[in-house]
Amino acid sequence: MMQAFPKTAVVILNWNGQKFLEQFFPIVAEHTCREGVDVIVADNASTDGSLAYMQKNFPQIKIVRNARNEGFASGYNLALQQIQKEAVAGGEAYKYFVLLNSDIEVTPHWVEPVVAAMEADSSIAAAQPKLLSYYDKKCFEYAGAAGGFIDKLGYPFCRGRIFDTVETDTGQYDTPCQVLWATGAALFVRADLYLQYGGLDADFFAHMEEIDFCWRMCNRGYKIMYEPSSVLYHVGGGTLPKTSAHKTYLNFRNNLSLLYKNLPQKRLRKVLFMRVFLDFLAALMFLLHGEKENFKAVFRARKDFRRMKAANQAKRQALPQREDLVGVSDYSILWQYHIKGRKVFSSLPTV
Repeated sequence: MMQAFPKTAVVILNWNGQKFLEQFFPIVAEHTCREGVDVIVADNASTDGSLAYMQKNFPQIKIVRNARNEGFASGYNLALQQIQKEAVAGGEAYKYFVLLNSDIEVTPHWVEPVVAAMEADSSIAAAQPKLLSYYDKKCFEYAGAAGGFIDKLGYPFCRGRIFDTVETDTGQYDTPCQVLWATGAALFVRADLYLQYGGLDADFFAHMEEIDFCWRMCNRGYKIMYEPSSVLYHVGGGTLPKTSAHKTYLNFRNNLSLLYKNLPQKRLRKVLFMRVFLDFLAALMFLLHGEKENFKAVFRARKDFRRMKAANQAKRQALPQREDLVGVSDYSILWQYHIKGRKVFSSLPTV
């Protein structure tokens, strides 16, 4: 007898994303809906025609409604709690959640390989597929590419993408790989662990919350994996464009928070000290390029990070911190990229 597919919820968080639902949801429905897999839209109080479009064209798809725009982190937390509660009441809890951005084109049988990898190893807490660019399908996509790492000063980077250098996919990352973090654009996660450990940190609102979650899982002894046999194409920047000062603010503030929560004590003070100078340098570069709002966003981010310190301290005390994690490098990616000229992952020292 064929074994039943593990009960999985693919959940798309939507906020005023009608254009993406119209463009990509029919493909998601075609290539995702199968026995054992439910596709659900979680709506963050949209004011456009998103829900009317779904109700007219996909009345069979379940919609979970948040009362207001909760952001990415809290929006998912509230929706997934409700989804699991209803599943349990119906007799069978979800084993896996898939957090899927609305601006992604999926491919046939994209769910199965990642779930199979997680089924084969119970220590895998989360995983991601290969993420390529929707606009140039030969290239990796910025937000996750072929799995995420972090350098010794707390800067995230990916196989396939370092800063603004994005590699062409030639099959160089077609082997599964243990990483530190998996992209939030298509995050496969064990539902019980997600709910047990509080899901995404709601104080992040959006950006880097998936890095924080994955790092927390690694600190608890779990693995994060990249599975290349599943391929997705991501538009990226659909909610906040790359040039957004608010995005700059969130990235700088949240990066400091995830370091404060997760770094081992003996590294924490040194890294945060170095980041004062590096963040000032980044702000200066924004100013020199005429980006005054981004310049101000860096200092506002640092101010709010200090304001959040007490809350982050309480979170830190509740978490284990571990040395020698897979995916944390002992080198500076800034030095490697800008000084050494190593702009692709394969040219870097071993992580």
